[in-house]
Amino acid sequence: MSTSDTTPTAPPSDAHPRFAEALRELGLDVEVRRFPDATRTAVEAAAAIGCALSQIVKSLIFEADGTPVLVLMDGSSRVDVERVRAELGAAEVKRAGADLVRETTGYAIGGVPPFGHRTRTRVLADRGLLDHPVVWAAAGTPHTVFPLDPKSLIAHAGGTLVDVREQTA
Repeated sequence: MSTSDTTPTAPPSDAHPRFAEALRELGLDVEVRRFPDATRTAVEAAAAIGCALSQIVKSLIFEADGTPVLVLMDGSSRVDVERVRAELGAAEVKRAGADLVRETTGYAIGGVPPFGHRTRTRVLADRGLLDHPVVWAAAGTPHTVFPLDPKSLIAHAGGTLVDVREQTA
């Protein structure tokens, strides 16, 4: 792929086109890695990258009183739905189904990035993401990931820092 010297950097070709456009609009130049096998789960992604499971960012869509909400969680933790409900002041919070995830974000489960979505949603980012200098998130497909420092990732996602991970005994 060739570009002239006056053309801005081309978006990463491995990222989903919508996500590549979001990176371009944000002025983010990140390395998008593509894997031959899907990295739909945090465990698969961590193994493919060679990083700790807690360095993977899960972008999870929930329904809070029928309204989609994105929760960013580290790959080694689970979301405490009751804590999300309390944080949002919602009556009911549940995991969103695949159709709502795609309708809200424009991406399939397993490839949802933390930003660059079809619609603007409220974003809750678990504080545990800040435990690492670099985290890895999906780049819009189950085969692609990108690294970013967690503060920048949360800022670009428009996230509010919260404590919503399940507490271990």
